[in-house]
Amino acid sequence: MKEQLKTILTNSKSYTLAVAAAMPADTYGFKPVDTVWNFGELLNHIGYGIYWWEENYIRGIETDWNPPASLTSKSKIATYLLDAFEMLEKTLAELSDRNEAIAGFHTTLDHITHHRGQATTYLRCCGITPPEYIY
Repeated sequence: MKEQLKTILTNSKSYTLAVAAAMPADTYGFKPVDTVWNFGELLNHIGYGIYWWEENYIRGIETDWNPPASLTSKSKIATYLLDAFEMLEKTLAELSDRNEAIAGFHTTLDHITHHRGQATTYLRCCGITPPEYIY
């Protein structure tokens, strides 16, 4: 199970970073309507969510939801996402196959997928074809 989860996590990381890379830096402030996050804020949310979900649902350390101010540059956001995924990969490597915390990875990945789907919609709103989905 752990190896399968590792493959899913690797694909999620690769696809999320590809979606982030597809949006031009000068369009990271785009949002389809006024009531939602812009593209950069959405990616920041994914990154912070990875850290928060890992802490609360994988490690079992109860922490408040208290996201930092959103990063604004494409390169800083990409680094933030990469660091978050690498931390999650390290955590997975440290867990035993029978550790119940593995279930926390599924909720974390679900959260990533939900918001990454929104990010691909933002790309399409900007006339950008999202990268091919990685299976």
